[in-house]
Amino acid sequence: MTEVGTHVSVIRNARVAGPGREFLVDDEPVDIHIDGGRIVDIAPAGALPVGGETIDADGAWVVPGLWDNHVHTVQWALASEREQLGAAVSAVDAASRMAGVAPLADGRRVGTGFRDALWADSPSLQVLDAATGDEPTYLINADVHSVWLNSTALAREGFVSSDGMLREEDAFEISKRVNVVEPVHGDLAVRAAGQAAAARGVTGIVDFDMAWNADAWARRASAGFNTQRVEFAVYPADLARAIASGLRTGEVLPETGGLVRVGSLKIITDGSLGTRTAACSHAYPGDAADFGVLNIPPAELIGLLTEAVGSGLAVAIHAIGDRAVSSALDAVTVTGASGTIEHAQLVRHADLARLARLGLAVSVQPQHAVDDRDLVKQYWAVQTAVGYPMASLLRVGAELRLGSDAPVAPLEPWQAIAAAVHRTNDEREPWHPEERLSVDEALAASVRSAVRPGEPADLVLCAADPQDADPSMLRAMPVLATLLGGSITHLT
Repeated sequence: MTEVGTHVSVIRNARVAGPGREFLVDDEPVDIHIDGGRIVDIAPAGALPVGGETIDADGAWVVPGLWDNHVHTVQWALASEREQLGAAVSAVDAASRMAGVAPLADGRRVGTGFRDALWADSPSLQVLDAATGDEPTYLINADVHSVWLNSTALAREGFVSSDGMLREEDAFEISKRVNVVEPVHGDLAVRAAGQAAAARGVTGIVDFDMAWNADAWARRASAGFNTQRVEFAVYPADLARAIASGLRTGEVLPETGGLVRVGSLKIITDGSLGTRTAACSHAYPGDAADFGVLNIPPAELIGLLTEAVGSGLAVAIHAIGDRAVSSALDAVTVTGASGTIEHAQLVRHADLARLARLGLAVSVQPQHAVDDRDLVKQYWAVQTAVGYPMASLLRVGAELRLGSDAPVAPLEPWQAIAAAVHRTNDEREPWHPEERLSVDEALAASVRSAVRPGEPADLVLCAADPQDADPSMLRAMPVLATLLGGSITHLT
């Protein structure tokens, strides 16, 4: 009986959607033949003898395996153990929700996902202390660029803050500390999260955990993690270690069955919109001197990119505000670095074409566009650059990659595709509809392969044709099966 873990030889009676569909006519049912982890033939249904394990698609639709190109893996995996604060409507509300939360094994009470930018009140030490008392309590902003701690937590971590808020590097340090759990605990959480992602058709992730990921992924793969291909990042703090270890972008990590590869040097050059720290060319409301922050000055960025290029590492540059994007492109121009710009939520018109000319891929999160539309109205109303560009990037010839930034948004590729196609997830009209993608464009930006002979047999069997799905169906696309290299990782 076909089950999870089975190596499939043939998917029978399937119809192809997304990349690869252009070679077929009139949604003709086909048999997809698999050998050695790759597609070896695509023939009219029933044309060739069928042997080995089969899946009868019964006319369902096959798309290439989906990638999430921006994931903070451990933080995403541990999010289910933390108090969810996305529904909190004020600082008082968020603080009160933490009052009865049970401490984790390390004694910390942790909440995640609050969005304070549109609250009528502001986070304060007094409000959080009154609700949480002496229990060390940590609230992590949805964008991870700020955290709100009570007095006990501040003392425990050795930080001082008049309002309990820590931002940027201090916030990242807190997140790194709360993400440190026993390896067995963390690996089990990552494995469970990977299985959940496989159920949504995810066959690959780009891991941007703020940790030394080489050892962690070798350990996880040895323990049986096998649901996704992984590319893992290195951060500047570990750059010397990565170079000394001989890590080079694209190389397979030994003893991971070919699933884990070295990714890029991740550099966070500015803040975020939610924390009001993204580096912009026009000031934020209320302070004519507040243009956000550049976490990495231009000269330092050039130095990091130079070192990466000389060491065989691509770069993944976090740049949200238009000033940060320009700084990143300047540094790439000087150094010849290759890789990606991550987020690119505000881009000057001239920089759109420059991204393409420099050969950089642009990794964007469509769900952020629909989640942030009210924040943009509040905080970026005077900005003149293009907000959350997608179609504009394709028009100038840039490569587009979609992702979630999980846990900032759910690791849910169909939600990202629907947000890219419809630019809304509620009753409101599409936000900046000129930046909408077609379904084919969104799918192409969500995969690394195609349904063609010679390609990896990373495949997703869907109950509906994405082309014909309405917004709610596209967002909640029923996934019948997921294959990674021809092996079933999910089956309904």
